[in-house]
Amino acid sequence: MNLDPAQLPPRCDVLVVGAGPAGSAAATLLARAGLDVVLVDQHAFPRDKVCGDGLIPDAHHALAMLGVLPEVMARARRARHVACIGPRGGRVDVPGTVAVLPRRELDFIVCRNAVDAGARMVAPLRFVATLEEGGAVVGARLQHESTLHEIACRWLVLASGAVPQALLAAGMCERQTPSGVALRGHVRHEALRGRLEALELVWHRDLRPGYGWIFPGPDGLFNIGVGIVDSHAESRNGRLVKREGNLRELFDAFTRLHAPARELVEGGAWVAPLKGAPLRCTLEGARFTRPGLLVAGEAAGSTYSFTGEGIGKALETGMAAARAIVAGGDEAAVRAAYEATLAALKPRFDLYAKANRVNRHPWLADLLIWRARRSERVRARMSSVLEETGNPGQLVTVKGLLRLFTE
Repeated sequence: MNLDPAQLPPRCDVLVVGAGPAGSAAATLLARAGLDVVLVDQHAFPRDKVCGDGLIPDAHHALAMLGVLPEVMARARRARHVACIGPRGGRVDVPGTVAVLPRRELDFIVCRNAVDAGARMVAPLRFVATLEEGGAVVGARLQHESTLHEIACRWLVLASGAVPQALLAAGMCERQTPSGVALRGHVRHEALRGRLEALELVWHRDLRPGYGWIFPGPDGLFNIGVGIVDSHAESRNGRLVKREGNLRELFDAFTRLHAPARELVEGGAWVAPLKGAPLRCTLEGARFTRPGLLVAGEAAGSTYSFTGEGIGKALETGMAAARAIVAGGDEAAVRAAYEATLAALKPRFDLYAKANRVNRHPWLADLLIWRARRSERVRARMSSVLEETGNPGQLVTVKGLLRLFTE
């Protein structure tokens, strides 16, 4: 599937940098529309990616639109609930359409789908710089080992993920520091395969300002990790500074406090070691467009605060970039169409940012879980947040908390 970097063509209609969910989704729709698409990544596929591996309803919907949902679900571990577990040990199972598949497999499926649609995947190639003419991006300079390659294009879609180097090289980075950070590993534990059925999210005062998770994947494989999705705060001089919270210490606390996490780590076999990664959230931290260039996926901040979920929205933004290009019109019209789509998504991202206060004040999780265990309506509201038909911010606002006692 990976063409050798020496086979990079001199030009194409659209160059997509980054073959993760956003880039591969964009490449798929562009190629289906008959455009000449080159997809590049700094790693040959398949490759690993630090992530929680959870597929919530927005990801299912986007994968269905790409035509790969049946293939993904044939490999994924399905689940019927997300288990929310509070500091005092209370638990509520929130029903939803959820599944787990390691990113190594998911991204390979989505990338191969782009190749099957007609995109050319060339890897490994690292994005170095844009090629510009008259103030517009007209191509890119890419590097393999010590060799530089250049390719001309009508449009460049930058879907390079949360690490800011590509954004900086393209002149699109507004904030180098991440919105959050996460640490995860994969552990195989056959004895827990039938016991841990739900995707578990755990809050505790000793995990502030983050949370822990265990997500059951296929073949007895579990994704276990901790995350802080509010890891940097703005100081008085306007700069972002790191908040409190050490991921390794949080992970050690998680395995100490949560018995299933402790049992998984002590009795299982590590398949992939603990590894950290940054998160870019809330559609903030980068410019979305400039002449000849669109930014998509986590490079554009497509991960939700509060939950740290980003696969679905990465896919959506990649497809939105492709649709804007396919719709045509002049350069300004393409940029305006894409920016309008992201602007329409922004209010929902802001709601998740409001709900993020649960991670800093876990007693809110205790209150919500306590009430949800006693009210079918509250459980339905929590499920609607998972399905993206409800407002996550209202669960933890003053008005929302008051409603907890009237439903």
